[in-house]
Amino acid sequence: MATKIDQKIVGYQVLTEDAQSNETEIQPLAVEEIKPDVLHEAIERPEMLIGSTYKIKTPQSEHALYITINDIILNEGTDHEERRPYEVFINSKNMEHFQWVLALTRVISACFRKGGDICFLVEELKAVFDPKGGYFKKGGVYMPSLVAEIGSAIECHMKQIGMLKTEKMDEHRQQFLMQKRQEFEAQHKDSAFSESSDDGFPARAELCNKCLTKALVMMDGCMTCLNCGDSKCS
Repeated sequence: MATKIDQKIVGYQVLTEDAQSNETEIQPLAVEEIKPDVLHEAIERPEMLIGSTYKIKTPQSEHALYITINDIILNEGTDHEERRPYEVFINSKNMEHFQWVLALTRVISACFRKGGDICFLVEELKAVFDPKGGYFKKGGVYMPSLVAEIGSAIECHMKQIGMLKTEKMDEHRQQFLMQKRQEFEAQHKDSAFSESSDDGFPARAELCNKCLTKALVMMDGCMTCLNCGDSKCS
């Protein structure tokens, strides 16, 4: 009867005739447990990597930035298959920021290849503020700096490949926000606050410090965000 061996053999034992006659108990062979590969510096770069490119267009420059993040697939075809960022490239016609952009890509790529938990990079990049002031991107979301928007693009990529989980708003909070928005529109139907910006929020809404969106309005004596539901009174 043939026996298929699916794991690596690390030892063997010869069964002799004497052992068979003496009915010697045969001990099971030691089998090495196969552990899934994890990303570290010793892993060589494959000939081909898959990736995604993200476009960043800021009001501070007429030229857009293109961020390309390439991923490596570990343990392909197994139950432990995992997709991890391996390197990042940033390209633009604007050469004004060439030096620090090149340095940033090398540092981020080195952190990617180091392995481990690299999600901290997102928060570190998004916490960088430009002393000259940030800007609002499409949708009314405030970006404190160009570096912060690069971090936002990396965060988006990590969510797409499953490294970061997207926090979904529960049904109760969605209904709460819808109710608050209807109340606000009813209260300010004939005032200047009834005007809406391109993102659909009141044009005179203030910036929410939690979600960085211009959706913060005064309701029932308390500042409430119509985008994320954050309120100083709750």
